[in-house]
Amino acid sequence: MKTQRNQRSIVAAAVCAALTLGLAGGAYAQQASEVTGGTTTDETSAGNANGGGLPQIQQQGDVSFVSGGVGLDESKALQQAQNQWPLSLRFTGPGSDFLADVHVRVVDAHDGEVLSATSRGPYMLLKLRPGRYTVHAQYKDRDQSRAVTVPAKGSAKAAFYWNTQ
Repeated sequence: MKTQRNQRSIVAAAVCAALTLGLAGGAYAQQASEVTGGTTTDETSAGNANGGGLPQIQQQGDVSFVSGGVGLDESKALQQAQNQWPLSLRFTGPGSDFLADVHVRVVDAHDGEVLSATSRGPYMLLKLRPGRYTVHAQYKDRDQSRAVTVPAKGSAKAAFYWNTQ
């Protein structure tokens, strides 16, 4: 009887130790990979298939784009990636408040629409062919436009500011 209780105690201790090591190993693996939170199917997560904290890359016609930056990890990842994308857009309000849900429409030099999308955060990075474009951004009921030239090498940036007060 006493031996049976000792065996149960040993088994229970072994199970606890295994679970503790398993959880610690998972935390260590997450820390080692520098990925925090999310899954590869979460389009807004820093832990998606793109890695490095970038939100999910989307495609519309010939244009690839990514938007977001509401969380600190995602914001840093998008800022760091700006120079690797031909066009970088930023949307802010009073006090440098970041804005989300900005509708973005990009038209080429021949007035052909190449993108119509809504930004999920204050940053939107776009892969466009070199050329001249007009970016139309609408936040709530206020529209703004910027003429941009995407160079063959390097990148272009455009910032939009709304006084929402």
